[in-house]
Amino acid sequence: MRANRDRELDTSANDGPDVDRRRITFAADGPALVEGPVELVRADGTVVCSDRFLVAVCMCRRSKNFPFCDTSHRKRARRTD
Repeated sequence: MRANRDRELDTSANDGPDVDRRRITFAADGPALVEGPVELVRADGTVVCSDRFLVAVCMCRRSKNFPFCDTSHRKRARRTD
């Protein structure tokens, strides 16, 4: 049985000043917003870096600037079921 490593964190706990965490916010039908600076490793092993304080990471793979979001996901017509 796999250990439960993916769990909700108790944000009220104090882990001390030496813990460096990045917050990732998933936007509905949009990018993942990562508090930067960040270093991203692509599937082919190449590394891209951003020193921005907030980085939008493309989740739809439509970006011409992948892995960074360029809002290309907005051009897609939404399905109306």
